[in-house]
Amino acid sequence: MTTDQRILVGYTATPAGEDALAAGAALAASLGADLDVVLVMPDTSRRGNVPNDPAYDALLRDTAEGWLAEARTRVPSSVAFSGRVAFGDSLAEGLLASAEELGSTLIVVGAARGGLLGRFTVGSVAGALLHASPIPVLLAPEGWRDHAPRLTRVTSMVGTRAGAEAVLTTGERLSAAAGVPLRLVSLLALDLPGDAQAPKQNVGEHHAATVLQEASAATGVVATAVVAKGDTIQNAISRLDWEPGEVVVVGSSRLAQPSRLFLGSTAAAMLRELPVPMIVVPRPE
Repeated sequence: MTTDQRILVGYTATPAGEDALAAGAALAASLGADLDVVLVMPDTSRRGNVPNDPAYDALLRDTAEGWLAEARTRVPSSVAFSGRVAFGDSLAEGLLASAEELGSTLIVVGAARGGLLGRFTVGSVAGALLHASPIPVLLAPEGWRDHAPRLTRVTSMVGTRAGAEAVLTTGERLSAAAGVPLRLVSLLALDLPGDAQAPKQNVGEHHAATVLQEASAATGVVATAVVAKGDTIQNAISRLDWEPGEVVVVGSSRLAQPSRLFLGSTAAAMLRELPVPMIVVPRPE
């Protein structure tokens, strides 16, 4: 990711939409990125035998334009903002089509309602994106609209499975573009079989040191490396410290199609504990 990236926010006039807007605006301000706020409306041209009602269609568009105008007031004036109304059979379809048309490098959506404050409940729109998007998707936790600061640290969750390099590279680029530290968290120890914690810890520490050396050699960012410790991924996540302005980068499941997302069991478990936004990176070719 570079400073010429375009961040697309899937906006709705709901608390979840405001969470997504706040996260997207904070990231855009930190990276100097353009912010495209897209509000998807039903595609009334595909209602079959039901004739179009021009007055109703005009009302929908006027309402959407009003929501976008209000969204603009919530974004810092320093951020390059554009708002647009898109049409689609579903919200996910409309967002993916808009992302392709705009050349977006990241899609931001909010968590579904009903989760614990500051935690995630993946709704239908986010779920659809996490099974189909060819570009990274950022999930904003519930309540993020109330305390979304600028980016202060990037954490990449790295292991040895396919896609680990893409996670590391994305974290490095984000860190360099925003001028913030990069933290590398090794998940290798959690993937190893057996109950003996000491050997697994040693392997994890070696992996963390190796990844840190690779990152330091490739970029000029300030990086640190730690090992995720715990009996489960949820336990390990809860034991790590988290900054208010942090984002986490994770990879797609090994089940993902090449260049597509698929939220695996490890990332899904992280979501239940993470108090900060998560960026899911597609599996590379």
